[in-house]
Amino acid sequence: MEALKLYNSLGRATQPFQPLHGKNVGIYSCGLTVYNFAHIGNLRAYIVADILKRVLLMDGYSVRHIMNITDVGHLTDDADAGEDKVERAAAQKQESAIEITRRYTDAFFTDLAALNVLPVDAIPKASDHIPEQIALIARLEKKGYTYQTSDGIYFDTAKVSDYGKLANLKNQSLREGARVEKNPEKRNPTDFALWKFSPKGAKRQMEWESPWGTGFPGWHIECSAMSMKYLGETFDIHTGGIDHIPVHHTNEIAQSEAATGKPFARHWLHNEFLLTKEEKMAKSAENFLTLSTLIEKGFSPLAYRYFVLNTHYRKPLTFSWRALEAAQRAYETLGGLVQQWAPPRIGCAEYEERFRGAVNDDLNIPKALGLVWDMARSEYPDHAKHQRADEDYRSVHSHHFQQQPGDEPADHSEEKGCAEQPGPACIQ
Repeated sequence: MEALKLYNSLGRATQPFQPLHGKNVGIYSCGLTVYNFAHIGNLRAYIVADILKRVLLMDGYSVRHIMNITDVGHLTDDADAGEDKVERAAAQKQESAIEITRRYTDAFFTDLAALNVLPVDAIPKASDHIPEQIALIARLEKKGYTYQTSDGIYFDTAKVSDYGKLANLKNQSLREGARVEKNPEKRNPTDFALWKFSPKGAKRQMEWESPWGTGFPGWHIECSAMSMKYLGETFDIHTGGIDHIPVHHTNEIAQSEAATGKPFARHWLHNEFLLTKEEKMAKSAENFLTLSTLIEKGFSPLAYRYFVLNTHYRKPLTFSWRALEAAQRAYETLGGLVQQWAPPRIGCAEYEERFRGAVNDDLNIPKALGLVWDMARSEYPDHAKHQRADEDYRSVHSHHFQQQPGDEPADHSEEKGCAEQPGPACIQ
């Protein structure tokens, strides 16, 4: 079987995947900031992370998958300017921050369940890990990477020689106003907040005491502190959308490696945007659709998953109702074909090898789905196609075509192209 290869955003090349600890893999995925519903563009990132996890499991790895929930510290600018998104939503809706975060967290996990995304192993919340974040900031302070301004504690990016290596910032022109609201107290345009002080004369709903004063953590520090707690100071794979590359993930790397002196995540896997008429779908732009909206219009959540899987994760995906309708028809047609076949028993080794080769080639799921369709149209016996479809299709789409009750079929192991499978190829 061809070994797994993945495109690594750190270095911008496709590389053989080599985990730190044998067959044990640690994955950290940036979760949702829970001030509003997840839109279907957000959900693409979690479908991609789920595919990665399923392929690793199919390849025999043991996976520990962590995904955070951001419920404090993410400001309306993705860097350090503006209001806290959760606090602003709470004020607008005249509700508590806890009520806001609970509602949207619950809705997010309802969406993931509808998309048959496998459960993660831990879901740390930023507000539950304040001591870990304070400890990491203190560690950076002791090493001389921080300085104080009137509004918080900042990380001095000039002290990191390879700052911006993920985003290739050294080869790009960067003006402060192009990325963050201008702050005259910052030493460098790319410096970022580790701890923000609460505004004078105002009490936030979510604030904590710290060695530097009352306030709340910056957005970037939470992912470093929580990934280290649950996966160690160096781990295998960090996933997220490409919008995180220039700021959030760049700053995670800088502060983590400054604190530990070790590589942070060894492999960075980023998915491209979901577009609507060539514009990025974003909650802040209010041009977003939710999974609930698709369901209300008669679409299956798994039809949306199928729609996502038909475009490689590193390519932009343009949403249209016509494209979603085509995906739903294809999904239902394939399911209907399988239901007409004899009960599964023996798979087709030729297709298994080609399928695994596709998914192990940087998660080439569009090619893998094409192979499923080729097999469905082939001359192989129905029971063999049914077995292969169950195993391969479930490994990327999480869907099991229900076996019809009936007698055990005859043994057709000698028929052309079919052989007993050497182990569990499917992912439950």
